[in-house]
Formats: sequence, structure tokens, C-alpha cells
Amino acid sequence: MLNKKITAALCAGALAFTLAGCSGGDAAPKQEADPAPDAPAELEDTVVVYSTHPEKLLEAVAADFTAETGVNVEFVNLKGELADRVRSEKANPQADIMYGGDVSVYLQLADEGCFAPSDPAWAAELGDQFKSDEGLWYGTIKTPVMMFYNTDKLDAADAPADWVDLTDARFQNEIVARDYLSSSMRSAVCNLYYHFSQEGGDQAAVDYLTGLNANVKNYYNSGSMMFKAIGNGEASVGISTMNDIIDNRDANGMPLQYVNAASGDVIVTDCVAVINDAPHPNAAQAFLAYVGSKDTQAMLANDFNRMPTLDAALAESPEWMRAEVKTLPADWGVIAANQKAWLDEWQNAIYSQDKTVASK
Repeated sequence: MLNKKITAALCAGALAFTLAGCSGGDAAPKQEADPAPDAPAELEDTVVVYSTHPEKLLEAVAADFTAETGVNVEFVNLKGELADRVRSEKANPQADIMYGGDVSVYLQLADEGCFAPSDPAWAAELGDQFKSDEGLWYGTIKTPVMMFYNTDKLDAADAPADWVDLTDARFQNEIVARDYLSSSMRSAVCNLYYHFSQEGGDQAAVDYLTGLNANVKNYYNSGSMMFKAIGNGEASVGISTMNDIIDNRDANGMPLQYVNAASGDVIVTDCVAVINDAPHPNAAQAFLAYVGSKDTQAMLANDFNRMPTLDAALAESPEWMRAEVKTLPADWGVIAANQKAWLDEWQNAIYSQDKTVASK
């Protein structure tokens, strides 16, 4: 059982033996009885999780974790407000776990002292690019953010082939995307800002995002609304996560096809961390150990199309996840250092608020 493995891992290790001194005369040395081992850390009855993941995924994770450990899971979905919430509560944390959000966010919050170290059993199997050197965060899901198009409106030859194509005049009012609160859209904007600034500096990145915004017909605060719009032919091109594109194509029968961008796709690594001074520290460590495990990663891959970071879980995942996806080059350290300024500029100076469509 998972809960037994978790509590065993938290146990303090080997027994200590001591020899008593001689007690006078010719009495033989007497060996004391072995002291009892330290008791396993007792799990609290609740763990509070701040997350960016969809509620159905969180409900599945919560139900499985509770069944294994008896610990109740309370989750709060914060989308793009996740990092600000954790940061604002640093002096008095209200949550135990941060689950979701990309590497740049975790690098920044780790530097600010927001996370506590962890050492789950599966950490050694995880690639170095998916974990903190100090054990402060771990990447558990790879999420490609890609362009896609409505195949009833565009042929493959007419679809965008690379990110720069989204600024072409032929796509004016033909693009839909998530709004500025979407964590995947924020990650995409930061990656694209970094990409276009590498050759032309900040102005080239601003020019690109301005051109993209000019061609966007609508931004949506709901993924289902965005896909409904493009599925109905209200637009021909979109930006979204690969798993959502596949979900809507296969499960909802929408005429969609994703594009492998010539320069590479934005690959977001969704992470998890234990919040420093968490109110339920033992349950938090247990939740992190559970959510990054092979079995949980494989479950999320097969039930929710979330691409694992553990090779052992990838081997048990849908075949399409094992296809090679070219990654848009990114320096996450540079992105972490600049993302606040870049996102502020995008949201306040570029993004057209009047194009935002909110769910009713």
C-alpha cells in the first residue's frame, strides 16, 4: 500500500546499540535492550493543494490519494494567480502543496524561500532538467503548447508552419487563444518573448506579440469555450496544449490538427513542490511522493493525456506521447528572471482586453 511505503520512507532508520559499563567486581558487560525505532511520521488528516490543473484531474488525484492514505485533499484552482498567492502567504502559509505551473515560476519561488525540500523515492529516476538540485521542486508533467487549426477551414499547406506565421495578414481575426490568466498561455508568451528576443532584442519580441495580438479574434477564460468557437468555424487557428487539442479532436469529434512548429513547440514542465512551513507537512510530503510516482504519472497519461516525465511511466502511456516533439529552445533561468516584466508588458501594453470573452 502506498501509505505504508510513504510512512516507511519517513521513518528514521537504523537501530542503535550501546554497551553498558562494567558494574563492579567481575560482572560481565551487559548489553542493553535495543531501543524501539522512531515511529513513522504520522500523516495529518488533510492536505491543502493550490493548483492550476483542471478540476476533473484534481478530483481523480484527490480520490486516489485519499483511498491510499486516508488523507483528505482540499484543492484550490488558481490558474495564473497561483504564484502570487503562494508568495503573498509566505509568512503564514495556508496551503501545503503547489501543484502546476512551469519551471520558471518554481525557480523564482524557490529563490524566494517559498518551498521546503523533499526527497521522494522516484527522484533518482527523474532527469536533471525536471528537478531542483536542492530537492525544492520536481517536474511531473510535460505539456507541449502548440498551434492547431480547423481542418474544415484550412488545408495543411495553408496552415501556419511556425510561430512567426501567426502574425501574417492572412490570419487576421482568425486566431483564438486563452486569456492572460491561463498558465499555459502565460508560459507560451514568455517562451515566445525569449525566442524572438534572441536575435532582435526586446523590441523584436514586443513587435511579434503585438502582431499576434492584432490577429487574435478572441481570448477566452474557458478552454471549452475556445474549442467550441474554433470547432464551430468561428476561427481557423488556435493556440493550446497538445492534450486539450487531442481531447477535443478524439473525444468531441472536432476537425482539429496540431502543428509541429518548425522552430519548435513550447514545452511546459508542470511541477510540484511542498510549501515551506506548510500547516500539514507530513501529509504534504506524502502527497508529493504520491503525485510524482510512476503509477500516478501513468494514470494521468492514460486518463487525462498528460505526458509523464518518468521514463517508466512513459512506457505505460499512449503511443503518441512517445513521438518526438521538437522543443523551442528556452533558458528557464532567463525566463524566470524576466517573466514578471514580460508578462506585465504583454498584459498592460499589448493584450487587447476588449477581445476577452468570459464564461457566463
